[in-house]
Amino acid sequence: MSDASQVTQSDRDEMRRNGILVTSIQEIYNWGRSHSVWPLQFGLACCAIEMIAASMAKYDIARFGSEVFRPSPRQADLLIVSGTVTKKMAPQVVRIWNLMPEPKFCIAMGACAISGGPFKQGYNVLKGIDRFLPVDLYIPGCPPRPEALLHGLIELQKRIGKEPMRTSRLSPAAGDSPAKTYVLPEFGEHDIVPPCNPAIWKAPELTGLDRT
Repeated sequence: MSDASQVTQSDRDEMRRNGILVTSIQEIYNWGRSHSVWPLQFGLACCAIEMIAASMAKYDIARFGSEVFRPSPRQADLLIVSGTVTKKMAPQVVRIWNLMPEPKFCIAMGACAISGGPFKQGYNVLKGIDRFLPVDLYIPGCPPRPEALLHGLIELQKRIGKEPMRTSRLSPAAGDSPAKTYVLPEFGEHDIVPPCNPAIWKAPELTGLDRT
């Protein structure tokens, strides 16, 4: 009997045309995971309007298995940070993330969630949620359209589909499993403390060209 790994994609296509479906446990496992991503019903600002529009009939996010926006973080596995994250709101966002079960994913939707956007210089605005959460996907725009969110969801599905079972986030054997609980910022004398989670974010180093 030949090794299953020696079956090429062209062989599979030929067998499929003859009514024979060849697959593996890993492919079925990842297919189920990638087509049942449940977002959390949570929005921060105007980007949330575009996120909500993606769930309506015109864009129909249900085509991708993500129509179930869950009201509880304990029932969701996708956090879409859509909108401006103020420093007052940042601890609540991290707290919600900590309540979500593994495996879970995070999308930073819009310029504000990625870097603070037009409010970046504000004293009360966080300059990117990736300072406290492990962001899997960035969707730029101000605000990004629903089509951009759907494209991001498809890209996330592709990433999930390529995860080996033994190293997926669900597997306890994964060597790079993220911590179960992330650092919760608190209000200090002048700013939130710590200003970032050093385990997942570091300030970019300036090169010589940047200094000039």
